[in-house]
Formats: sequence, C-alpha cells, structure tokens
Amino acid sequence: MRNPIIAALDVPNVEAALKLADQIAPAVGAFKIGGELFTAAGPDIVRRIRDTGAAVFLDLKFHDIPNTVARAVTAAVRLDVQMLTVHTSGGLEMMRAAEASAQQAAKMNGRAAPLVLGVTVLTSSNSSTMAEIGCELNVVAQVERLARLAVKAGLRGLVCSPLEIVALRKILPADVQLVTPGIRTGAEKADDQKRTLAPREAMAAGANWLVIGRPIYAAENPRAAAEKILEELNR
Repeated sequence: MRNPIIAALDVPNVEAALKLADQIAPAVGAFKIGGELFTAAGPDIVRRIRDTGAAVFLDLKFHDIPNTVARAVTAAVRLDVQMLTVHTSGGLEMMRAAEASAQQAAKMNGRAAPLVLGVTVLTSSNSSTMAEIGCELNVVAQVERLARLAVKAGLRGLVCSPLEIVALRKILPADVQLVTPGIRTGAEKADDQKRTLAPREAMAAGANWLVIGRPIYAAENPRAAAEKILEELNR
C-alpha cells in the first residue's frame, strides 16, 4: 500500500527540518513544507528535501489575483514539488489559472504536473469562525460549496478536514484526491485544531493522504511516532 502519511516539517529552520526529515523518512510518504519553514529557509529547503528523493507538498495556500497565483504556481513547478495549495475562496478564475499554470509549466519542464489542491475551510475554523467573517453557511455547507467550485475549475484535489470526507465523497468525482490535516492520535495536548479524526478513521472515511504534524514532530521520538501511525494504518 502507498504510504499516505505526509509529515509536516513545521519547524523553524533548515537544520531542524533536515534532521527531522532524515529521522522519519522511512516511515512517511512525503513531506509538507509550510509557511513557517519556507519563510525562514526559502526555496532552497524544497530543493534539499527533493534531493533526498522525497516527495514535497508545498503548502503556501496561494490566494491572490489569478495572474499572481499563476506565476507563483509556475515557480513552484520549477522547484519540482508534487503537491501545492491554493485557497478555493480565491474563486473560479483564480483556481483555473492555477491549474492551467501547473499543467503548462510542467510540460515545459518535462515533468508531471503537481497536484493543485484547493483548500476549503481551515481545520482551525468552525461555525463560529464562519459567522465572524460573515459567512451564513455552516462549515459543512461551505466546504461542499467550495469543493464543487474547485472541481468546476478543474482542480484534481482538495484539502479538507477529516470530518467532511464522507460528505464530499458523496458529491465529488471518485478520482478527486482528498488530503486531510487535522489528524490526531488522542495522545496530544489540546491545540487550535477543531475538526479532527484519528488516522485510521480518516482513511476509512475516504481520505487519500493524511497531513500529520504535531503527533509526529512534537513527539518525544518522532520516528517511533510515525512508525506507530503507519503500523496502525496497515492493520
């Protein structure tokens, strides 16, 4: 079975990222590079992780005018990332520009196009958050609305909380990839994630990939934590 664990390298610098990646690489399927690490280390951290042969999920959640997002996606393709994110709330035109740019840049660079993932509603948000920003829909309804828009735009994957997987599988084409953060094992301290599930529960619901951060990188032994999660998934 393909290893569905995307380990989040949510650490503050290059040295910590490379140390963590080297420690847990045999137990995970890919690495996520997000805003903190990319801002601290720049594009070179992507190159260094790719040089190890590992797949990279560049999670910068692009959200801007279509032309700016298209150019950012082209730059990400040149870095040879396998996944990247855009905010679905950027709208139809922006998402279409992102997917078109990914396809065109990949063709020009002679490689497979990365999976452009539409971020629906962040897992730190709930219905109260929706109300704060003036959205009258509840979380599930908003996720479904944005998911349909992303598919209409031609995106081949989505980021959603594990709690929305079942609902999305009922309305989306079967080949749409679902990447789910908000994965918790139950051993962690309470944090800012509000819509979570355990790894096996998320996979059983229909997830393709699990983004796992604190349960691995904040563990006393990150390698052992990753191996334990993988073992549970393979039962």
